[in-house]
Amino acid sequence: MKLTLRVWRQKDADADGAMSTYEIDGISPDMSFLEMLDTLNEELILRGDDPVAFDHDCREGICGACSLVINGDAHGPNGASPAGAESRAWGRTTTCQLHMRSFRDGDTIDVEPWRAAAFPVVKDLVVDRSAFDRIIQAGGYITAPTGAAPEAHATPVPKADADSAFEHAECIGCGACVAACPNGSAMLFTSAKVNHLNVLPQGAPERESRVLGMVARMDEEGFGGCTLTGECATACPKGIPLPSIAAMNKEWLRAARRRAV
Repeated sequence: MKLTLRVWRQKDADADGAMSTYEIDGISPDMSFLEMLDTLNEELILRGDDPVAFDHDCREGICGACSLVINGDAHGPNGASPAGAESRAWGRTTTCQLHMRSFRDGDTIDVEPWRAAAFPVVKDLVVDRSAFDRIIQAGGYITAPTGAAPEAHATPVPKADADSAFEHAECIGCGACVAACPNGSAMLFTSAKVNHLNVLPQGAPERESRVLGMVARMDEEGFGGCTLTGECATACPKGIPLPSIAAMNKEWLRAARRRAV
């Protein structure tokens, strides 16, 4: 495959950035998107140019580090048919699981970092997502006894609650929800972390302080407000559902009302 790449290049957080164009050939359809960027960087290094900086770690769709906006979509498209762009299937994926067969020979591909005020660019395609860490830290802790493992059925958990906790625990904190949201909101991420713990008995003692603290920290970090456009849930590679936000809002109202009494 021969491709034209238009990649965002930015020396550091204080420098102005711009799109740079690169022609690349010999790309296998079976390569992952990150392997394609590795190939580009090898060519740039051989030419004596600065390689493109981008985040990655596990390359297995688990860590959430591979934060790229590809052709305007967080993590890019997932899957493509020989019929072309009209029949491309858009699905839940991370950039490291995106393969070059999702594109066609001769395509022009735009590659950009997450675009959000709370995610400042560090260099090229790398952004600072430590705001997510501070939101989690604001949630405090859970009450869990130390020592030997408790009996499996010592703390009964209704299946519906267990299923909900597992569903929200799938969030990998990649930030695609923020990048896809026109407001740059972190409500889906925050709701996943809140609901994961608040539905379980172990999270009950800090239930109110958790949601109040995490939402307050989210606002302090400069994320935008949620208007329920739904782009966050569409872009989420792990399928965190949009009603998660409503569940967190319910938790917040409940906690705020109890604190006001």
